[in-house]
Amino acid sequence: MNVLSYSINTLKGFYDLSGVEVGQHFYWQIGGFQIHGQVLITSWVVIAILLGSAAIAVQSPQTIPTGGQNFFEYVLEFIRDVSKTQIGDEYRPWVPFIGTMFLFIFVSNWSGALLPWKIIQLPHGELAAPTNDINTTVALALLTSVAYFYAGLTKKGLGYFGKYIQPTPILLPINILEDFTKPLSLSFRLFGNILADELVVVVLVSLVPLVVPIPVMFLGLFTSGIQALIFATLAAAYIGESMEGHH
Repeated sequence: MNVLSYSINTLKGFYDLSGVEVGQHFYWQIGGFQIHGQVLITSWVVIAILLGSAAIAVQSPQTIPTGGQNFFEYVLEFIRDVSKTQIGDEYRPWVPFIGTMFLFIFVSNWSGALLPWKIIQLPHGELAAPTNDINTTVALALLTSVAYFYAGLTKKGLGYFGKYIQPTPILLPINILEDFTKPLSLSFRLFGNILADELVVVVLVSLVPLVVPIPVMFLGLFTSGIQALIFATLAAAYIGESMEGHH
């Protein structure tokens, strides 16, 4: 009962997180839902960049890749290596999921590091990288949770739930709580790092707009890439763990 109560409180905590606001926001009313409009705007920008890049990459593929095609094939090979290392021999079906997670987070993070979105003033709000909003990072973390539950159930059926009593039934509460802490840690790690980086850049740009912010922006590019890699690697590791059993 204590575990069930904690789980319900954790789910309520995720719902409460959707009301967290840092800075000014403007909202769109769609049906009975109130949506952060600025998150959708910047997310569409990121999606447009990814779709445009993909269209260019496959427009005229060559047997011997050169230029842009060579770059995109390198990115694909990198994502395949990460997936294979963490998931194992059955990694291929999960490359699109891991790749989508990595690329969306990577481009979103870089957009926040390169563009001081918050300086662009809106009538009732301000722009920021999609991953600057807790709603986005929680959604990505919950998608990861759904993915590794799906992977485990597809591979093992109901026997997947046997992992909760391994290596001993005494660990049942801890193993259950682990599945609730995974998305929580994923979402807060990404959200906190990107928010802090954007705030530092905006403050420096406001105070010293010429030279000083540049090193911080380059550092932000590096940390943003690392955060995307960490998220994708952990997502692949969780999927691999659910398919292989308790580690």
